[in-house]
Amino acid sequence: MPVPVFPSQQVGDFTVTAISDGYLTASLDFLSNIEASEAFRMQRDAGQTVPDAVHINCYVVRGAGRTILIDGGAGGIKQWGGHLKANLLLAGIEPSSVDTILLTHAHPDHVGGLVNAAGQIAFPNAELVAHWREVGFWQDEGNLSRASERARGNFRIARQVFDGYSDRLRTFDDGEVLPGIRAMSLPGHTDGHTGYLVESRDQSLLVWGDVVHFPHIQIERPDVSIAFDQDPTRAATTRSRLLDMVSSEGLLIAGMHLGELGFARIKRTRNEYDLLYMTEA
Repeated sequence: MPVPVFPSQQVGDFTVTAISDGYLTASLDFLSNIEASEAFRMQRDAGQTVPDAVHINCYVVRGAGRTILIDGGAGGIKQWGGHLKANLLLAGIEPSSVDTILLTHAHPDHVGGLVNAAGQIAFPNAELVAHWREVGFWQDEGNLSRASERARGNFRIARQVFDGYSDRLRTFDDGEVLPGIRAMSLPGHTDGHTGYLVESRDQSLLVWGDVVHFPHIQIERPDVSIAFDQDPTRAATTRSRLLDMVSSEGLLIAGMHLGELGFARIKRTRNEYDLLYMTEA
């Protein structure tokens, strides 16, 4: 049986590989500032045969003797994803070889795969690294008490992960989190939502987390937010600012819901943005 080829990009001395965890589904009714019928049309026009499907990417960064995982997928929670571990093994990456996990944020589709069904940590030798605002939000009892019944389940999952990795949990504010990897605050989706800028030998790549969930809609229409955003207005502002920056700089991007190809650039034409997937390293 041939070994699958996972999308990868070389960034100086780093190799960044997109590892799929699978899909989740999210109703187009969850989108704001757009009619569901218009969102459906845009998905269909973009060739999305299942318009409410949202792909889940995780990224492995290898170089300088390190194996770094950015986000842990859903792990099968809510019947979402669950393919990360198998795909890591297919890519030749043993969970025990991962030395660092960088979190963009702690929603279930990003941390569910960091523990197994028994609640044991899935990456036994990894340090877990997250923005202090993100950890603080999910550990705050006041936030839990104000949460809806659905959201309380998200608190339980996040806390299980933080508790499991408590003896190897490191928080940061901003700036360099590892040699060659710098944190970038991207608030709105969550308060501590963070992107990671990988830089080496004058090359750069930004893993931007959940700046978009439906890329074919939200890149063309940055004002469109989703019900998962803690602060939809701030999320839209962050998205517009970031799209302007990455298109102006020609920066290579990666995103957890960007699609199976994993990597893209954003091109700006007049006042519109276009998504250009990278099909080869």
